[in-house]
Amino acid sequence: MRPSHPPRFTLAKRRPRAWITWRGCRCRDDNGHRRTIATRTGHSPQRLPFRFDTGVALFAKRTPRPFPPPFNSPPSASFSDPLSTHNLSRDRRAYVEGELIRGQTNGDDAVYESDYFICANDGVGAWAARPRGHAGLWSRLIIHYWAILVDGAVAHDDLSGEPPVPDPVSALQRAFEQTTEATGKHDWQGTTTACGAQLHYTLPEISNGQGPSPILYVTNLGDCQVMVLRPKDQVVVYKTKEQWHWFDCPRQLGTNSPDSPKDNAVMDQVDLEVGDVVLAMSDGVIDNLWEHEIVDTVLTSIRKWESDTISKDKRDRTGGRNGGMRAAAQELVAAAKTIALDPYAESPFMEHAIEEGLASEGGKLDDISVVAALCIKNDD
Repeated sequence: MRPSHPPRFTLAKRRPRAWITWRGCRCRDDNGHRRTIATRTGHSPQRLPFRFDTGVALFAKRTPRPFPPPFNSPPSASFSDPLSTHNLSRDRRAYVEGELIRGQTNGDDAVYESDYFICANDGVGAWAARPRGHAGLWSRLIIHYWAILVDGAVAHDDLSGEPPVPDPVSALQRAFEQTTEATGKHDWQGTTTACGAQLHYTLPEISNGQGPSPILYVTNLGDCQVMVLRPKDQVVVYKTKEQWHWFDCPRQLGTNSPDSPKDNAVMDQVDLEVGDVVLAMSDGVIDNLWEHEIVDTVLTSIRKWESDTISKDKRDRTGGRNGGMRAAAQELVAAAKTIALDPYAESPFMEHAIEEGLASEGGKLDDISVVAALCIKNDD
């Protein structure tokens, strides 16, 4: 992604690291399987009134670089060493402080999905030209720490009283500080955008027999995008707006950048309905597809999923449940990839570049990442 060189800014000030205890939540492992993460307090995860049914699709413009030490697990030097880890030579999973790093890497992008939180970060690929640069590490670590804090707060929600107000910006700020400390110890440099959506709920002000309502807390810094679709009305309810320093140089978190979540992140609250679809997308999607193309692709995919008569899976497919979000994400990535690889296509990126007086033609080859999430009741 982005500029030919990272922006030259003053180094962001480091802040002390912060931790909170958490009880865990259901999420996906590295192989995409849903599981419940082991918790630090030993309690079971909390159940909110609503949850996400999610799906992920990815396309990397080049093979992701392996994470550097100490965030990987290299084999020992000797096969005869009784403490050898040569049996893990194929284990490419990443760790930080002994804990498996959450999320998935896609080139320089990173994505995360759980029952209550989805996000997409886009690392600035120009750091690959620097000796100590690793944008993919930065994007993944910020997602890791951010997810721990958000999911931990969800696990402590008290459903018997007034729901607490989430603070995803503060969680992102703390994740940024923790990433700065973790990478700073070993001088691994990089920057990344950040965009996430946390599902929560509100209670009616007056007890009138109505139950809780879903609400979405959207946090954005940079030019990834969260978009909320309402399939029953075929409309876009909400989408984030890109933040740029200048064309093709977004606001970003990391080495030498002046941006920080507390100063520059934008947080919006969006009223949801059951059946709404929330998309977290890297700019590899929105640089290659216009809004109406994204909407048409998702709606068409959901209709195909609902009308499938060949599959032997008899689970409810209404609105894209039980696998439809993965199909929608895959359709979006395929559509964006088609434009990205076409040197003669017309694309939003080409249009914006021409508006800036730059010669541009065709799609924009970039990492393409999509997390699609359907808002459903937690008893579905």
